[in-house]
Amino acid sequence: MSQAKLPKCSSCNRPISVGEKAVKFYCPNCGLVQIWRCEKCRAFARVYKCINCGFEGP
Repeated sequence: MSQAKLPKCSSCNRPISVGEKAVKFYCPNCGLVQIWRCEKCRAFARVYKCINCGFEGP
């Protein structure tokens, strides 16, 4: 049986569990990379970085 791969937070690299209050969006600068943010990183406004263009955001 194959298990689904959980997405990882772009800030802390922790797997995001089903039902968690996480968000996903494309990089606001290049629009090519999907960014995932876990509930804790969102609450603490931790920085994320786009792996394509290097854009950093809270």
